[in-house]
Amino acid sequence: MKINFKKILKEVMIFALMIFVVANIMSYIRAPKLDSDRVPNIEATLINGEMFESSTLQGKPLVIHFWATWCPTCRVEASAIESISKQYEVLSIAVNSGSDTELQTYLTKNNYHYRVINDTNGELASRFKVEAFPTTFIYDGKGKLRFTEVGYTTAVGLLGRLELIK
Repeated sequence: MKINFKKILKEVMIFALMIFVVANIMSYIRAPKLDSDRVPNIEATLINGEMFESSTLQGKPLVIHFWATWCPTCRVEASAIESISKQYEVLSIAVNSGSDTELQTYLTKNNYHYRVINDTNGELASRFKVEAFPTTFIYDGKGKLRFTEVGYTTAVGLLGRLELIK
């Protein structure tokens, strides 16, 4: 019996494309419906003690990423967030994930360096109407919401979206 690798590759590609389409449809359906498509004013203290003000980032794209240490998908996606944080402005918001010290320990242990706000009571998540984790909002340099992702996304997917809005 001869194996037709071309046919197998074609089937794998079709399957991967179907998964991609279904995942994007699900993300669109699950995306929070915000009251505004403008980046909100966020002034908060990061877990490292620094102040963060979204208003200081005008002219730069901003990724706002909601996650939790107890979320398995968030843990898998964290390396993608780390990767894009080296090139773009990223604000991550850890929801109901313990103390600042516990979060800093988690970041250090995993060699992550992105900005983190500790949303201990879910106030910011509620403000953004986040109901599933991870949820990522991508704003362009003019502060307009361009993409919302609910669930896992890759670094390549995030970088591609960020390149589209430049």
